[in-house]
Amino acid sequence: MKKCVRVGLVGLGPRCETLAATLFNFPSSEVDITAVCDIRQDRIDLMQEILCRHDRQKAQEFTDFRELAKFDQVDAVLIPTSWNSHLAIAEEMMRHGKYCAIEVGGASSINELWQLVRAAESTGVSCMMLENCCYGRNELLCLNLARKGLLGELIHCECGYEHDLTDELILRDKVETERAVHNLRRNGELYPTHGIGPVAKILRINRGNRFMTLTATASKSRRFAEVAENAGLGRRVFNEGDVITTVIKCANGETITMTHSVSLPRPYTRNLRVQGTKGLFLEDANAAFIEGISPSRTELDVAGNPYSVHDWTPVAELYEKYDHPIWQEFRNNVVGGHGGMDALVMGAFFEAVRNRTAPPIDVYDCAAWMSITCLSEQSIAMGGMPVAFPDFTDGKWIYEGRRSSGKWDLDEVDD
Repeated sequence: MKKCVRVGLVGLGPRCETLAATLFNFPSSEVDITAVCDIRQDRIDLMQEILCRHDRQKAQEFTDFRELAKFDQVDAVLIPTSWNSHLAIAEEMMRHGKYCAIEVGGASSINELWQLVRAAESTGVSCMMLENCCYGRNELLCLNLARKGLLGELIHCECGYEHDLTDELILRDKVETERAVHNLRRNGELYPTHGIGPVAKILRINRGNRFMTLTATASKSRRFAEVAENAGLGRRVFNEGDVITTVIKCANGETITMTHSVSLPRPYTRNLRVQGTKGLFLEDANAAFIEGISPSRTELDVAGNPYSVHDWTPVAELYEKYDHPIWQEFRNNVVGGHGGMDALVMGAFFEAVRNRTAPPIDVYDCAAWMSITCLSEQSIAMGGMPVAFPDFTDGKWIYEGRRSSGKWDLDEVDD
């Protein structure tokens, strides 16, 4: 029988309600919500009602996260609060010996990331980002292909976040939500982790490799302002460019191109592309090309000279043989939000808490991925000048072998 993890929830907004819905897929004997915290009593009351509707005990109530940090009936804390508050809350929780899980988003300063790292190092507990895309089926399939050597030596990756959020950020909330304010005031890669998380794992970032430098460029900013004006909300000047392009160079020579765009009309994509010397995986084509596996044929040009024609292998044809072991087990009983990814990433977190081990997405990953936001702002402000990444590991990245064990591992694939 698994040891029960006693969980506190800090920040009881809509995202917390989604996480709670996934939490209820874990038996209360394995995961028990023992504390809830928010500055608004109405949100606390609503969460207590939700707990009762799912036949769970009412949780201890807090309006100050510092008081919850002292509560000894909590082993771990989920912190789906605002981008400007969750790191400080996580630091406080770790100072009191509690594992933390933060939601995604970029950092507002490099200093707050160093404080997060030092808190983890000085206490022996850790902070994990709930970057659910690291447990996406296609992302893990691509990791498996890379680890089996089917893509060859990795050369270049692409990723990003392109998602038309004008209705959500401008029309629905009248430019008042925190995310809208960040787009209003800042100009950089504001939402890096959905894209960079899986790529960083595939490239072994912080485990024998690391991000070295980046350059970033912003396009003009037009559409958010147009939508706000057309909706009668007045003319607003948004600093965030409609398209942000960031290029990262890694210690082992790989390059990564990231694209951020949340204002222009288009279907959603995370732009995953992993290119190696033997093939590539391309999310937007929902396919891969692998030498010796994908179909190829020889044709003749108009002069009668032969040339090779290469065809894609659809991802669906790769699942049977190369589906990641996690999804081989999970695919017939998918539960939880975001197509099951929420349940997987939380399962990984709770297992680390039970074993008191480093989670598969550890504090060094959090710091490296989130720093892209601050560094891209600096590069854009300086006309696209290169900016160096801090080494949050203080040199520990050089040595391979720092990895979490068990089926949740994102560094190696255990068949």
